[in-house]
Amino acid sequence: MAQVHFRGATKRYGAVLAVDRLELAVADGELLVLLGPSGCGKTTVLRMVAGLEEVDEGTIVIGDDVVNDVAPKDRDLAMVFQSYALYPHLTVAKNIEFPLRQRRIEGEDRRRRVAEAAASLGLTELLGRKPAQLSGGQRQRVALARAIVRDPKAFLMDEPLSNLDAALRVQTRADIVALQQRLGTTTLYVTHDQVEAMTMGHRIAVLRDGVLQQVAPPQELYDRPANTFVARFLGSPGMNLVPASVTEPASVTEPAPGGVPAPGAAPVPVGPPGDRVDLALAGGRLALGGEAALLARKASSLVVGVRPEHLAIDPAGALGARVVIVELLGAEVQVVCALDDGTQVVVRQGADRPRPAAGELVRLAVDSGALHLFDAESGVRLAVGP
Repeated sequence: MAQVHFRGATKRYGAVLAVDRLELAVADGELLVLLGPSGCGKTTVLRMVAGLEEVDEGTIVIGDDVVNDVAPKDRDLAMVFQSYALYPHLTVAKNIEFPLRQRRIEGEDRRRRVAEAAASLGLTELLGRKPAQLSGGQRQRVALARAIVRDPKAFLMDEPLSNLDAALRVQTRADIVALQQRLGTTTLYVTHDQVEAMTMGHRIAVLRDGVLQQVAPPQELYDRPANTFVARFLGSPGMNLVPASVTEPASVTEPAPGGVPAPGAAPVPVGPPGDRVDLALAGGRLALGGEAALLARKASSLVVGVRPEHLAIDPAGALGARVVIVELLGAEVQVVCALDDGTQVVVRQGADRPRPAAGELVRLAVDSGALHLFDAESGVRLAVGP
């Protein structure tokens, strides 16, 4: 086992900057997920660690050793691919023991390690079969057994579940998590599936166009996204993002003694000056107070973020919207609504709640304590509710 450090690691393909000055430390025994859309550079990062891609700038350190010029076979890493990469003419046992034969491990020790790896992944009864006789989930477990049999410094996993159906993905990701916890081996896991990332990783590193956006434990990423890209990418569905502008809060007239407004009295803001603002969105206004209000005043333009579970269909809600589609997902319902300017937002509610019909006009209530504020120009988070 070993730590893995990226220190300004950069990779170019001609004029394309695939990975841009990556600074990232993977702790000994950690399962770190590299997450991002296709083409963001996450597989390139994995291949740089493996030695399959050269580092153009910066360094990669495994344990205490800089490995930029170390051959892939000498890095003591095990890689699990999306495509299984099993030898079709060899049995399960022969596939698992193949890396041990390459390292000239003696026969008895080799058989013992194959048996232990197979037992740990429930493959003992399948050792005599060939890959064509196995299901997709069984083939992926053989690929995992072939990786762990070497007892490497680190595992590198490149979207190993993408070829499996939904049920097998759930089971196999649980198997991988349990295996990693039992072995305690440093693991870099690449995926574009944020559900895999949220359920598997000790921490998640989010990449976009080769640039690290944020690295943090899953719940912290969900609760405090660093920018609008992370906010939208994390969550199923992602965070609702709505353009907004800051306005002064609604005013009232100075009341006379007895509660009757004084004739000709000037309107005065509710609350201490600067302690409250209103956010004008398509479809309505939202009141904002405290530190978030002070931050909002300083921004030239804003984007308001709110998770689907923090919206509710309520006749007394602050925002008006029209229902676009209602999606029933078993225990919950997702209601897609359009605001006045066409911006779509998703409301997540229990299946037992009344369901509106497509085309119906509704009001949306917002949990103001769960609002996220982002700078519209940079996308950087300004504030978030508790």
